[in-house]
Amino acid sequence: MTCDLLVTYCRCVSGDDDLVFKALADPTRRRLLDRLFERDGQTLTALEEGAEMTRFGVMKHLKALEEAGLVTTRKVGREKHHFLNVVPIRLIHDRWIDKFTEPQARALADLKHQLEQP
Repeated sequence: MTCDLLVTYCRCVSGDDDLVFKALADPTRRRLLDRLFERDGQTLTALEEGAEMTRFGVMKHLKALEEAGLVTTRKVGREKHHFLNVVPIRLIHDRWIDKFTEPQARALADLKHQLEQP
């Protein structure tokens, strides 16, 4: 970072991660993802059943999840089926979580090997 306020870092830092974080920040969207994890390929009508909001509200949340790449859709006849895509979550994990937990895991593995040696 140059601390130069005229420099824009958004292009190189942001991207799909921002959309994923924003999508995961909402509890309603997380519940929709949980429901798709339990039973993938649900229609809007099925996802709307457990939600405490209008059909239009569910559609707006699903659109945000689709834009973030967390949900994919497929038309089957007149119905649109929604499927969970876990790849963006895994990429977030690999980039932001895994690198911070790796040293602790390595230290525990080293300790285990030291304790088990005669």
